[in-house]
Amino acid sequence: MTDDLFFSLAALVALAPAAALAWRRDGGRDALYWAVLVFAVAGPLIWAVAQMQGTWRTGFSATLWVDVAVSMVLFGFAAAITSLTALYMIALGGIATIWQKAPYKPLSAMAPVGWTEAHILLSMATYGLLTVAAVAAFAAFLQDRALKIKRPTALTRLLPSVADCESLLVRLLVICEIILALGLATGMATLYEETGSLLNFDHKIVLSVVAFAVIGGLLVAHYRTGIRGRRAARLVLLAYLLLTLGYPGVKFVTDVIMI
Repeated sequence: MTDDLFFSLAALVALAPAAALAWRRDGGRDALYWAVLVFAVAGPLIWAVAQMQGTWRTGFSATLWVDVAVSMVLFGFAAAITSLTALYMIALGGIATIWQKAPYKPLSAMAPVGWTEAHILLSMATYGLLTVAAVAAFAAFLQDRALKIKRPTALTRLLPSVADCESLLVRLLVICEIILALGLATGMATLYEETGSLLNFDHKIVLSVVAFAVIGGLLVAHYRTGIRGRRAARLVLLAYLLLTLGYPGVKFVTDVIMI
């Protein structure tokens, strides 16, 4: 077993207790809850940081692990909807582990120092925030559906109320939209320093701009018309899909399929 595979599996194991803990009958936020949450945040975060020592790794697997780490850190601050977030992070971590050895392209030597680092950090924060927002949207969708058909499940009984999910969702989307705007601006600055052009209409740029428009439109509709429930959840999941296709999706195509 290689070191990379060992550490990937260790990070996955760190996530598992957080997913299982939410199913406790007496599930409360006691010392065990917080200890498991810290463990779940620390595992992926340590592995993501370790992979980036010396040089930024742009591969598909490293991209997913960074997303898992950032999402879990943000989730640790939110401290809500544990079961869904941890289960989804296990799925992403599993995919990252499978493609651990996929080749990757290093950062361009022409990339300007400062702007590039700022763009990467903002992109990670944006995707992490939208990941947690998408989980909150899915939780609200499940709760809303269970209420309408009057058939709650074991999972929906563990999730926060629709109102709590939507309140968290709106706050996350506002922050995400601001950071995404900054990320697009730093991306344009980076591209201008490299090529002298502000925009390069590739898949990543187009999908990111469309995701920005979807989130902005949803926030405007929420504050003007009070849109919520399933319609809002679907739009959030659409924005997350767009950003997923534009960020790890593009890397999956270039680093895994086109090799």
